[in-house]
Amino acid sequence: MYAIVRAGGKQYRVEEKNIIAVDKFEGAAGDTVTLGEVLFIGGDTPQWGVPVVAGATVTAKILAQAKAKKIDAFTYKAKKNVRKHWGHRQQITRVQIESISAG
Repeated sequence: MYAIVRAGGKQYRVEEKNIIAVDKFEGAAGDTVTLGEVLFIGGDTPQWGVPVVAGATVTAKILAQAKAKKIDAFTYKAKKNVRKHWGHRQQITRVQIESISAG
């Protein structure tokens, strides 16, 4: 069985025991969280949500709080000697999917 969930404005296809990286959740390593809204549950009898599946939940265990790969950006203006360089590392949470419940 698998599910499609929305967490942090993004959609993820998850199965039990999968490890995914989502936008930062509050909590320490080892805590259990419930991922956002369940949009679809697949398997033998699929269930579509309008917009979410009523009563469905996806629980996950936090493995670590980390940072994503660095994004480098650079701008310049030709012939003006104007250059600007900056970077950003997004805060992420690595979670392992524990269970998918259809409700």
